Amino acid sequence: MPPLLQRFKMCLFCLVFFSVKAQKIPLIIDADTANEVDDLYALVGALTEPKFEVLALTAAQFHTSPYATENTALVSHQINQDLLDLLNSNIPNLLGSPQPLKDNKTPASSEASRFIIQKALTYSEENPLSIVILGSCTNVASALIEAPEILNKIKVYYLGFWHDPKTNAYNKKEFNTRNDPIATNLLLDTKGLDLTIMTATTSQHLVFKKSHVDAILKTKGDLGTYLIKRWDTYTRWWTTKDPEKTAWIMWDVALLEALAYPEFAHLNTFKTPKENNQKYVKIYTKINVNQLSKSYWSKINTLH
Repeated sequence: MPPLLQRFKMCLFCLVFFSVKAQKIPLIIDADTANEVDDLYALVGALTEPKFEVLALTAAQFHTSPYATENTALVSHQINQDLLDLLNSNIPNLLGSPQPLKDNKTPASSEASRFIIQKALTYSEENPLSIVILGSCTNVASALIEAPEILNKIKVYYLGFWHDPKTNAYNKKEFNTRNDPIATNLLLDTKGLDLTIMTATTSQHLVFKKSHVDAILKTKGDLGTYLIKRWDTYTRWWTTKDPEKTAWIMWDVALLEALAYPEFAHLNTFKTPKENNQKYVKIYTKINVNQLSKSYWSKINTLH
């Protein structure tokens, strides 16, 4: 091969390689992992997603649960560490506030909020840090109160609310929102915050069947055993339907998969609720359940 052609091919390879690498989404995932089952599955999917550069996991509180301990964020933090160990990952695992905000001017400072600030300050408006909130908004809202200068350096993705796209009616009587309404309203009220919402209305359609889950995870060693056990041993308190737990709504999986594969989800722009400062937010109104499921299981199938 002529030297000039060889150098051209090498430059082309480098261009493609660094272009693909640059396209990775840098994100922090803030999760109330101990609250549910779907959180664990969502985190495993995100940590194995080639389109993501997960910089850290942070633990969120869920104090309104009937299963709440004195420090729900600590229990989530411990499960987060279990998952990182099972995946041989050494990314940071930070503890969030055990309590919601007292008001919209006083932060509930924690390892998590301080880490969010530290990382966000290294990004820019042109190259923002993505933060995915799978539980209460306490840690991210605290970071914004503590360091408002991070506002234009972050993009926030939140799983919460019930929402009617036809009337733009928000129902804030939803679990994540209820665990820190002050923090949630702070995000809605903050002018200039890039906020995208996966509602419970939309994410409820992504459902995994236990028979399918077990068939795959039983071949995935200790990680598979851990995830199956969580499903088997967690008792749903919010519904009496499906007492055998043959299926589970994967609320959190829906948000992370939609972020990775936007072609399988539909976003619309809406005004914030009437009681909040009026601005526009993006809301997922529809997801392709089959495609998001496929994208999720394609990653899990590569695990050993």
